[in-house]
Amino acid sequence: MSQEQQRRATEDVIMPRDAATVQTVENEISGQTQRGQHGVTDFVGGQVVNQYSIPTMTPSSIYQTDADAGKDSVSSITIGEALEAAALTAGQKPVEWSDAAAIQAAEVRATGRTAIVPGGVAAAAQSAATLNARTPRAEDKATLADVLGDATSKLPTDKPASRRDAEGVAGAEMRNDPNLNTHPAGIAASVAAAARLNQNM
Repeated sequence: MSQEQQRRATEDVIMPRDAATVQTVENEISGQTQRGQHGVTDFVGGQVVNQYSIPTMTPSSIYQTDADAGKDSVSSITIGEALEAAALTAGQKPVEWSDAAAIQAAEVRATGRTAIVPGGVAAAAQSAATLNARTPRAEDKATLADVLGDATSKLPTDKPASRRDAEGVAGAEMRNDPNLNTHPAGIAASVAAAARLNQNM
């Protein structure tokens, strides 16, 4: 796999419609509704090289309510984990002001603090955005992967992502983007996906 194919593979987002299509096909093949996980088999040259299970996504509910945020928090996806997921899905994207604002909003919601944590993920994102604004060459810019790769360890406290968290992060990202948009696989998208998955747990 070329570097370009690897980059595209990590930036592709599985939409709920696609997940539902995969689940429908699996149901037809097995003759029963698959719950929780589905099997994946990798082939090379017609030979099985790997088999594993991945969680099944269901598009039934969109977000978790704040009343449900504390429920089953052991298996819920936290805001810090959602930030680390953004490092995987959009890791090669240079950090921009909109990303720094979204990361700061996520940190505030995860920690409950109104101030930026010194040495935390929001401070690193603001530093990276400042550096990137002054750096002319794209290959020299700090990326989301550089800032978010170990986000959970930089947060002093964390909590499961909720719909309200997702809305706050999306608002911060949009307000600080020149076109009032969010990145399709960026910070807001990752927190929203975590909130949706938490709703389904």
